[in-house]
Amino acid sequence: MPPEPKLGIVAGGGALPACLARHAIRQGRRPFVLALENHADGQQLAGFPHAWVRLGALGRALALLRQAEVEEVVLAGAVKRPSLAELRPDARAAALLAKGALSRGDDGLLRAVVAALEGEGFRVLGVQDIVGGLIAPCGSLGRHGPDAEARADIARGAQVLAALGRADVGQAVAVQAGVVLAVEAAEGTDGLIARAAGLKRQGPAPVLVKLAKPGQEQRADLPAIGPATLRALAASGFAGIAVEAGMCLVLERDETIALADKAGLFVAGWRPGGEGR
Repeated sequence: MPPEPKLGIVAGGGALPACLARHAIRQGRRPFVLALENHADGQQLAGFPHAWVRLGALGRALALLRQAEVEEVVLAGAVKRPSLAELRPDARAAALLAKGALSRGDDGLLRAVVAALEGEGFRVLGVQDIVGGLIAPCGSLGRHGPDAEARADIARGAQVLAALGRADVGQAVAVQAGVVLAVEAAEGTDGLIARAAGLKRQGPAPVLVKLAKPGQEQRADLPAIGPATLRALAASGFAGIAVEAGMCLVLERDETIALADKAGLFVAGWRPGGEGR
């Protein structure tokens, strides 16, 4: 049998890039990690073949992928949206931006990046194509499930995110007793949780709802949670979190669910319309 195509992992922050590299090796694949400066975690990636590249250096990134004989590419990990001054685009990146990619919102920019990679002959995969087991199933993942009040707040949060998602704004919202405490902005999910903690009211604990944007490019920026998310929720007095079943990644699942069970929090896979309660 011919060997599996070499996999290039364009790595942002968090645990996901290293997780993908480990899974690729277990599948008999040869990973090469293209680590984004000021975003990727060098300690987590040290054990894998890798190179560093500046976010705006698209020409160098493409050259490094070709030198490593990469055929398939996956985008993984958190990347904070830079300003144009911070990006310092090279000629290849400037040509991409000249087509209006930076003005189309996060999802529009990612679609442009995917299209650029495909235009260079790379096959772009989603994380779920490599590690399908990371995708959240429908229903409660641990010992605890949302009660009636939490389910009502999840439904409210899903309604709000559907409206925000059409404007390409945020993937998460904190809701308490039907009141939206905070919406995810540039600070990310952990920052949202911390901000919402200072806005809590008397009554049932708030819930966090994290969903993909309507029509989102599924090969990039799928919503993700992990142990750090559960620690933040527990420290901030949340009841739990609902994530979109079939669209949200649950990293380090065993540890994530163990933390939820210990803290008495629910982690629930939710579908639009309220399925998975």
